[in-house]
Amino acid sequence: MLKTEIEQRLQALAPDLLEIQDDSDLHRGHAGNTGGGHFTITVKSSLFSGKSQIMRHRMIYQCLQDLMPHRIHALSIQAFSTDESFI
Repeated sequence: MLKTEIEQRLQALAPDLLEIQDDSDLHRGHAGNTGGGHFTITVKSSLFSGKSQIMRHRMIYQCLQDLMPHRIHALSIQAFSTDESFI
C-alpha cells in the first residue's frame, strides 16, 4: 500500500509525529491526474529545527522523489520542528 510506503520512507526524518491522510478519492478524474494519489502529510521532527518551510518540504520531497508524479500526484505538507506547536 502506498500510504505504508510513504510512512516507511519518512522514517528517515526521525518523526516525533507522522500523520498521513489519503485524499485520493476526493480527486479522482480531475484534469492532469494520471492516476497518482493525493496525500496530506503532517510531520513533526527535530531535524526541522532551524530550517525554513521550503527546506522542510525539500527534505520530505527528497524521501519521496521517485514516487512522483506517477504514484503520488499531489502532496499537502505541514512540517513542524519539535520546538513548535501546531493546531
